[in-house]
Amino acid sequence: MGRIMAFDYGTKRIGIAVTDTLQIIATKLTISSDVEIIPFLQSYIEREDIDCFVVGEPKQLNNTPSQSAEATHRFCERLKKYFPDIDLYMLDERFTSKIASQSIAKSGLKRKIKQEKGIIDEMSAVIILQDFMNMTEENRTKYDITNS
Repeated sequence: MGRIMAFDYGTKRIGIAVTDTLQIIATKLTISSDVEIIPFLQSYIEREDIDCFVVGEPKQLNNTPSQSAEATHRFCERLKKYFPDIDLYMLDERFTSKIASQSIAKSGLKRKIKQEKGIIDEMSAVIILQDFMNMTEENRTKYDITNS
């Protein structure tokens, strides 16, 4: 069994989380820039088996795509281009940044660390991954380039 990897995509930073090999625990992995993400993933995948990718899908409260949805879909297309054999899923990411911010605020971390945006991105990726792991197979939506 391989790991599941989740992304909180942003044009400045991409938060990345990953499961253990038994797919039980979701943990933050790192943050990456959009420019560095593909080389990072190529290197990581050489060392670790990845069963699937999960990308947070940005939506507005009324369930329509948010302004960043187009950039997120372009990111998904790049993932499918470079890693065509790895299944890709999208998961509604509404409120993940807010939940991550609240969790960090309650964590007791020093103020300077709490204000680092990268920590929120990593924690958002962990929340996306945990939500995905809690879903049943039939409720998971594979990414389909034709529908983006």
